[in-house]
Amino acid sequence: MSQEVSDSGPRSGPPRGPRRDGPSSGSGGSGGRYGGPPGLRRPRRKVCTFCVDKVQKIDYKDVGRIRRFISDRGKIDPRRKSGTCAKHQRMLTTALKRARLMAMLPYTADHVRGLMSPQARAMAGGPPPPKPDRPPYRPSGEFRPAGAPFPRRDAPPPAPPAAPTPTPAPSEPASS
Repeated sequence: MSQEVSDSGPRSGPPRGPRRDGPSSGSGGSGGRYGGPPGLRRPRRKVCTFCVDKVQKIDYKDVGRIRRFISDRGKIDPRRKSGTCAKHQRMLTTALKRARLMAMLPYTADHVRGLMSPQARAMAGGPPPPKPDRPPYRPSGEFRPAGAPFPRRDAPPPAPPAAPTPTPAPSEPASS
């Protein structure tokens, strides 16, 4: 009885796929409920907010509610991210597209950035907020009125203004 061995040889290492040992309590360092490597947990399944609220129809005019389902780039969030069910995701997509058409919601990230504060725009990877304008540098020393040119360094210091000389009062002609 001969066994055929593949080119790669017998498999070694940990078994692949979920463990079928039985349910674990979920505590400790094991992979939790689904097995697998320790420390990794499956994210909790999201619940459709529209199903919880028993929404029959998603209205495009309810911008406050549907705005949460648009990414910071202006894209419609997928079901895996938003957690909506398939039925409500279809209604939500239609409502978002209608709200965009009516200019209640943005189509692109440029519109979104326009609505954001400068700090939030910088956090999203946009340009940093503009710095406030500062007055020009004035060296300490003499006072220079705004708008006057800066004194040149190679020029001699200005001479102090001369004191005005009193002018003689015009004399009156002598009458005879």
